[in-house]
Amino acid sequence: MAKHKIMISADVPGVDEGLRSFLRKAIRTALDGEGVDVPCEINVLITNDGGIHRINLDMRGVDAPTDVLSFPMFDLRPGDKPSGEDADPATGLAPLGDMCISLERAKAQAKEYGHANRRELAYLAVHSTLHLLGYDHLDEGPEKARMREREEYIMKELGLEREGNA
Repeated sequence: MAKHKIMISADVPGVDEGLRSFLRKAIRTALDGEGVDVPCEINVLITNDGGIHRINLDMRGVDAPTDVLSFPMFDLRPGDKPSGEDADPATGLAPLGDMCISLERAKAQAKEYGHANRRELAYLAVHSTLHLLGYDHLDEGPEKARMREREEYIMKELGLEREGNA
C-alpha cells in the first residue's frame, strides 16, 4: 500500500481532525480501490457555497456553486494510474491534483438524500478522487456507468453504501 500525502485545509468552521482523518481514509480507499501503488499527493480544500462558487467562476468560467470540483494534474483515462516517472523528485510523490468540497452543499445534499453528512462528504471525496484518476460522467452512457460502478464499489469498501444497495 502506497503512502499518500493528503493535505486538507478548510476556510469554514466545523472541520476538525476527526473529519480530516475520515476524508483521508475515503480518499486512500479510493486510491487503493483503483490500484494506485505510487505514493500520491492530493490537496483538499473544504469551503462553503460562496468559496466554491468563486473557484468555479475563476477556474471554469461557471458562475454557480457546486458540490465538488476536481483539478487533475495528469491527463489520465479511467483505469490509468500515475507512474513513478510522475513523482516529484524532491518528494517522491506524484502530485495527483486538487479537490474542493463545499461543506454547505454536502450537508444540504445529505439532508436531501436522507443520509449522514459524513456519508455525503465521503462520496464527494471518492467522486473527486476518481476524477483525478481520469474518470468522467459528462455522457449519460458507459463512462458515467463505469464511474458510478467504481464509486459504489469504493463506498461499499468504506461501509457506506446507499440504502437499498447493501
